[in-house]
Amino acid sequence: MGVEVFAGNTADPMTLASQVDKLKQRFGLSRVVLVGDRGMITSARIGEELRPAGLDWITALRAPQIRALLDAGAFQLSLFDERDLAEITAPEFPGERLVVCKNPLLAEERAGKREDLLRATEAAFGQLADKIAHGRGRKGKDKIARAVGRIENRYRLAKHFDIAIAEDGFTFRRNQARIAAEARLDGFYVIRTSLEAKALAADSVVGAYKGLARVERAFRSLKTVDLHLRPIHHWLAPRVRAHVFLCMLACHVEWHMRERLKPILFDDDDPMAAAGERASIVAAAQPSPAALRKRAGKLTPEGGPVHSFQSLLRDLATCTLNWMTTTLNQAYSFPLVTTPTSVQSRAFALLGVDPISL
Repeated sequence: MGVEVFAGNTADPMTLASQVDKLKQRFGLSRVVLVGDRGMITSARIGEELRPAGLDWITALRAPQIRALLDAGAFQLSLFDERDLAEITAPEFPGERLVVCKNPLLAEERAGKREDLLRATEAAFGQLADKIAHGRGRKGKDKIARAVGRIENRYRLAKHFDIAIAEDGFTFRRNQARIAAEARLDGFYVIRTSLEAKALAADSVVGAYKGLARVERAFRSLKTVDLHLRPIHHWLAPRVRAHVFLCMLACHVEWHMRERLKPILFDDDDPMAAAGERASIVAAAQPSPAALRKRAGKLTPEGGPVHSFQSLLRDLATCTLNWMTTTLNQAYSFPLVTTPTSVQSRAFALLGVDPISL
């Protein structure tokens, strides 16, 4: 496990070269497969850094690249009437495999979000147009254009509207052709990898990329949920690095604690059964039957209460070490640990900790 802190004005893709050197030299790995999102592992980074270094990669294509593949006939939308995954190749990505996926739930989510933003944009445009028409807004083509631009920057959907600006107002309407062109790719994403099929099958490639979600959850927990990396109350670079390093160690300890405490947490402790409940690697992950029973009854198989990680820590915090004295000899003191409850005893047993002997 390692962590490195970069200056705040360093773009994410610019950190990749140093990590490549670290993986090959510091850790001495013979074969490395980097898994990263489309913002980190870009085509430029692949061509300039990963391919020359002999590293493999798993990442995703951006929306314009997917649209170009579809327009070039690299895959047909009708392929996904009966399936949710297909492997293709394209001359634009030599020596790479492309895994096209379609998630119907993601398609519904994106369509709903787009419609909400379109309606919000229309409402904002309508309010601005009414203000100008009733003399409460500034007139003039430049001033109206700036006001319209502020709305466009807020909702980021200007491409879906046809807007005509005049000196005394403006008109707008949806561009249904552009909306439909974008909607046809709702739910689609494409994973690209340099790994051969014999090294990693298509569904495993998708699974590896979707595993980035665990990394994102870990960093969200590290920064805001559990460990509160931010705000950083340090100014000197060595102290900032030390602060981040300690938080990363705490995150590592938390991960091991969660793994051992899963039987009494809401966390799913039967990943094999959960994988069996999943229709395909593209579909959303499903909880195991045991996890569903824990969530429904709020009880473990042994009949004890099920906790979240945070509530269990609060419970364990009541088990304290006290220094005691007696009225017979107040100069003498001795340690006394609070007698653990049944829940606390179970947690300590899972962690392999004896509070009495600490």
